[in-house]
Amino acid sequence: MLRSWLFRGSAMQHPSSGSETSQTQVGSEVPHIVVGGGCFWCTEAVFLDVRGVVSVESGYCGGKTNNPDYESICSGTTGHAEVVRIGFNPQLIDLKTLYQIFFATHDPTTLNRQGYDVGTQYRSAIFTVNDEQARLAKALVSELNNAGTFGAPIVTEIVALERFWVAEAYHQNYFARNPFQGYCVGVVAPKVAKFRKQFASYLK
Repeated sequence: MLRSWLFRGSAMQHPSSGSETSQTQVGSEVPHIVVGGGCFWCTEAVFLDVRGVVSVESGYCGGKTNNPDYESICSGTTGHAEVVRIGFNPQLIDLKTLYQIFFATHDPTTLNRQGYDVGTQYRSAIFTVNDEQARLAKALVSELNNAGTFGAPIVTEIVALERFWVAEAYHQNYFARNPFQGYCVGVVAPKVAKFRKQFASYLK
């Protein structure tokens, strides 16, 4: 797990755990999606650049323990995935486009892995907050598979959101605050640069 190796020393200095927020606590006025595409530093950095996105928050979903923290998540034993919760303005960007950006900016065909980051915490996942999101996500997966977009079947997990646990404060807006950290230089920055080139018309 490349990122864990690079970051482990710093993580040990911040023992505070995540806090729980439920679907009803997010703010019903702001539509949102919850997705996991491997390291949440990467996914967060990409979506912070998207026009129409009003908030991005890193956290944990899909596990079997309460109050997960980064150290327990990195062990791969809690069942949680690293995710981001993305609030958006539907007058500026639609749900399908957000999901298209999500699929285009990670590898949805590798089970429990993104590059050197290996483990269930790095799985590709969409945690849906309503029936419309589930329907559209599944339809898009079928569309991409039928088109052979990735050259292999998509393995993205699509499940209903039960709980979103906010990640520790030092993870939020991590790339912008730590651009010269090793993982950010080697992994996050190239991914953000590729996104900015591929989706230039959707940049803020």
